[in-house]
Amino acid sequence: MELNAPTNIHWLDFDVMSRLGIAAALGLLLGLDRELRGHAAGMRTHGIVCVAAAGMVVSVLALYNQLGGLRMDPLRLFEAAGAFIGIIGAGLIVFSKGQVHNLTTAAHLWLATILGIACGAGQWPLVAILSVVSLVMVTLLRVVEGWFGPEGRRLDRDLDGRPEQ
Repeated sequence: MELNAPTNIHWLDFDVMSRLGIAAALGLLLGLDRELRGHAAGMRTHGIVCVAAAGMVVSVLALYNQLGGLRMDPLRLFEAAGAFIGIIGAGLIVFSKGQVHNLTTAAHLWLATILGIACGAGQWPLVAILSVVSLVMVTLLRVVEGWFGPEGRRLDRDLDGRPEQ
């Protein structure tokens, strides 16, 4: 069996360390909101998903560059990540008593995956914009939803109080 030559990575390679470190920090930050509210998939889950996605991208890009792009398609990475997070998200989402639960948790994990992929690819402008926009949505929209009160009319309900279809 023919294998590719191993890639020598110095244990303090700044580029790899920054890509994985920033992914881990952003994943933990995303999970902090869920953790503080006692929801499923908190800091550890988001941190692991985000840093794993970044690690996967770094590995795929390194292998692609090492092989000269001849024998692989790095875009399959997105297919694999989408399928994996889709399975995890589908397992989280529950429909009970006329309400959908954990949909935001599944979306959070998808966001952590995309942030990890962008960190792994070193797409820093995308990482910065996506981080700011997502953190604003997660925090600001919770405040806006709070104006309608926990028992009152919410953004995701019809005028008669039933969940939207």
